[in-house]
Amino acid sequence: MSKSEDRKLAALVKKTAAKVANAKPKGQRRHDPTLPPESEDDIDRHRFFSEMKKREF
Repeated sequence: MSKSEDRKLAALVKKTAAKVANAKPKGQRRHDPTLPPESEDDIDRHRFFSEMKKREF
């Protein structure tokens, strides 16, 4: 890789890392404070089913 490509890649990595650092963490559900925080599987499942609700079959 050339030096310019290395610089571009480094800038992209830095930009992506900044986005991840600024991302809001998912908190607990608001309706019941005794419930455990959502796991990654729960979050993925929720996104999947909310997307499926939008589709027509």
